[in-house]
Amino acid sequence: MKKIVVVFTVLAFQLGFSQASQIKIVESKKIELTSELSKDKTDLYNQLFLKFVAALKASDKQAVNDLISDKVKHIVSDDVIRKLSGGISFERKTEVYKSGYQKLLDNATYPAIQYKYADDDSDPPRDIITVIFENDGKIMGVKPEYSK
Repeated sequence: MKKIVVVFTVLAFQLGFSQASQIKIVESKKIELTSELSKDKTDLYNQLFLKFVAALKASDKQAVNDLISDKVKHIVSDDVIRKLSGGISFERKTEVYKSGYQKLLDNATYPAIQYKYADDDSDPPRDIITVIFENDGKIMGVKPEYSK
């Protein structure tokens, strides 16, 4: 009889712990790009991004507004530009890490380029800047990601 009680106690204890487990969903920070951009498109978008970075460095709000998409102009404030300027290192040289197309929440697909800093030799790079463009080259989004 004692053996049966011990077995039931052990089973109840294990069942109690198995019921208390929770599933936690963690959103990945990685952005998956599909089908690489052509060399011409990559060069065009890269030139526009370099102009954008130069405008940020010079704090030229008019030049920044000329380079960003009309879809995001209403949410880009001086505070957003200041935070973005603090998120990009102007002293370090950037280079194209990956290019491709990114699907956004509206289910539309836009060209995107991921940049890494030239002095970052790790694979995958520790610091990445993802830039999403409209097809005409206007910048829709910039997301710097830095390792902790």
